[in-house]
Amino acid sequence: MSKLQLTETPYWITIAHLPKWRTEQKNRLIVKIFHEKKSNLEEFFSLTQSEWKKDFGLSDSQSHSLEKARAEIPNNSFYAEDLISQGFEIIPINSKKFSNTLKRNLKVKYTPPVIYAKGNKQLLLEDSIAIVGSRKASKISLEFTDNIAKKASKEYKVVVSGFAKGIDRQALDSALKYGGQSIIVLPQGITTFKSGFKKYYKEIVQGNLLILSTFHPKAKWSVGLAMARNPIIYGLANEIYVAESSEKGGTWEGVQDGLKKGRTIYVRYPNPKEKNANLVLIQKGAIGVDFNGNKGINGSCLTLEEANQSASVLTKKEAKLDNNNLFDLLKENALSSKEIIKQLQLDWPTRKMTFYLKKLENVEVLKSKPLKFKLRT
Repeated sequence: MSKLQLTETPYWITIAHLPKWRTEQKNRLIVKIFHEKKSNLEEFFSLTQSEWKKDFGLSDSQSHSLEKARAEIPNNSFYAEDLISQGFEIIPINSKKFSNTLKRNLKVKYTPPVIYAKGNKQLLLEDSIAIVGSRKASKISLEFTDNIAKKASKEYKVVVSGFAKGIDRQALDSALKYGGQSIIVLPQGITTFKSGFKKYYKEIVQGNLLILSTFHPKAKWSVGLAMARNPIIYGLANEIYVAESSEKGGTWEGVQDGLKKGRTIYVRYPNPKEKNANLVLIQKGAIGVDFNGNKGINGSCLTLEEANQSASVLTKKEAKLDNNNLFDLLKENALSSKEIIKQLQLDWPTRKMTFYLKKLENVEVLKSKPLKFKLRT
């Protein structure tokens, strides 16, 4: 975190938790401050109420609430220092570390202005999937979740989990079991997850897990926060798989909302004797998939258009890595996996490149953040 970011962190905490302000209102104000006025939060909070109303078009009630919030900035400054000293990071919406997937899916109306996180922040920028479903899931739904998480881990995709019982927990456990990586999206403030940090200490240190929250760090679990957390899970994922859903509850609401927003959502075809709402969701526009995540029952039932699209994908040549080019590159400079991918113009996940480099005997791993690699001399 740069000195400027550290200075502005108390202001981000203040604006992220403005009472009675909708998320869209906060984000539009942020856009005005940074993009239209070419300013920053510190300068903004130094203005008078009259200037807020004149320059930013704010109402009397909005200006008044900002004035009250300004009084909390000194306290938030101490609080920000305390959070950072405990290893937490505050990631604002305009940071390069913030998930572009989340912004693309939730847009200005629903994207949280701030993310509180601990763990491998790089996971916010990787290809990702979410596997969602009921807390009281059937055995076949849990097996489906395990299967999809295993497949995702092999494809270097991050598995997003809401950490609820049932499907969410199975998705997390399976991803870690198969050597994959995961993001836990909390339905509570991040500082209230103490037992979780102890349980997953090893996975956090190894860089295989990121734990995040969009709520105030001290917020306790509640049903309301659990429901508000669900759109973040869907928003962080490039792909969404539904193992099992009833006709009410978080999964049902999340899929309905996702379909309205035009998201592609894959739902497991249920067996004939199963009692769930999976088929209803498919009838409403979700895409039915078999046990292996393939479209249609047993991977069949594709339309002609879908078949042509699949054939087109299969005919594309995957970018291959020429070790000679790689070694020439590493002769000159020590580079991170991301830098190597960019310079060699490869369509590889950074984690795949890291694993590949670690297996090469003539490539040395430098202990840095992020890891860098150079050719052994």
